[in-house]
Formats: sequence, C-alpha cells, structure tokens
Amino acid sequence: MNQISLSGLPLGAPLYQEVKRKIMESLRSGEWKPGEIIPSEKRLGERFGVSIGTVRKAVDELVAENILIRHQGRGTFVTSHTHDRYVFAFFHIIGQDGHKEYPKVELQAFASIKADADMAQRLGIRTGSKLFRLTNRLSIAGKPLIVDDIHVPERSFPHLTAETVRNRPGTLYQLYQDNFAVAVLRTEERLRACLADERLASLLEVEVGAPLLHIVRLALSFNDLAVELRHSYVNTAHHEYFAEEHQ
Repeated sequence: MNQISLSGLPLGAPLYQEVKRKIMESLRSGEWKPGEIIPSEKRLGERFGVSIGTVRKAVDELVAENILIRHQGRGTFVTSHTHDRYVFAFFHIIGQDGHKEYPKVELQAFASIKADADMAQRLGIRTGSKLFRLTNRLSIAGKPLIVDDIHVPERSFPHLTAETVRNRPGTLYQLYQDNFAVAVLRTEERLRACLADERLASLLEVEVGAPLLHIVRLALSFNDLAVELRHSYVNTAHHEYFAEEHQ
C-alpha cells in the first residue's frame, strides 16, 4: 500500500505533482478566476521554489485536463466557458452534412426535487438530497432537436431560479461559472438508444415510440466533483453524434 504525504500525494511523487496541487489550490480559492491570466512559469517557479521545467510539467497537465489554456504569445489563462468553447468542447450533435450549429434553447420546466438512488449515486450525494431539475428544449432552424433533463445539487447552486436560468446571457456552464463559481472542467458521456414516451414525443414533435439517442452526461469540476447530471434525448432523423478526440 502506498504511503501518503501530508499534501495528499503519494510519498516520492514527482515534484511537479506538488506544484500542480498548489496551483489547483489557488484556483479553488479564487486567486485566479476564469478567463484571467496566471503568473508566468518563471514567477511560479520563484513562488514555489522549483525550476521552470518543473512548473511547465505541472502546467502541461493542467492544460491537458482543460483547467488551463495557453494562448500563443499572450500567456496561460484559467479556462473560461465562452459560447464558442461550449460548442467546440461539449456540444456533439451535428447535421448529417457535418454542419454544427448552436441551437436555440427554451426552458420548459424548473422544479426542486429529491435525488433518487440513481441520481444520488451518479452525483455522489445522499439519496433524498435536494436537487434542481431543469428541462430545456433545443431547436435548430425552428425544429425541436433535443430535450435536456438537467439535475444539479441545490447545495452547489443555492437560490437558483427559473428566471436566472431563462435570462442568462450565455450557456448554462457560463452561468455556473459566473454566478456560482462552479467550473465544469470535463464531462463523461454514455450513449444508449431509447424510444420516445408521450412527454418526449410532444416536446420533440415526433411519434410516440420514435427512436431517440439517449445521452447521459456527468459534468465534473475540480477533484472530479460531480456538479451536474444531464439526460439528453436527441431526434437523430437528420442529426448525429460526433465527438473528436484532441491530443
């Protein structure tokens, strides 16, 4: 069994991992906010008492994990959830001609509910914990395409309201970031097939029993903390799922 140091890292772990941990602590504390530039690698090296090469390895990992982003000639910034980044990194539905278009989003329902066993297990909370449930309908060219059932822990999004969701200026992930200091760093998605029930058929304007793509997405923040569970139901009559891996 590996021994653990006081910092939470295994004894003998590479020095850059400790630097990475310290940078993450500064991000969690809000020292550097989304969209802000972090100090140069030289200044970070001086701050932590390590070489530039050690800092660079730590920053490289944080860039690979989408926590930081490098802009050539400008520096390294804390990842921010802009509209363009959402479309590029998290929205994977495209037309069968390969065209990707950001959909119009309409809030259909908003409620406070209690987590059932499945929701609790996925979100890492107790069964019965309070959640907000949002249902959005996404349309392209005036035609319904996706229904999103979104569940977020009330403890992470206190005082969230339908009005706040409906009147947000950007994406939901931008709202999480700007209003609640919750940063979505990555997502995990599982795909399956399902058939439209009466609710989905009505929202998507398809026949009951029509085949749909069901996407279960878990959004994760720092330390892989689950902050959102999303069930998306997609009409794939003219669209398909496409995710490109970037090295």
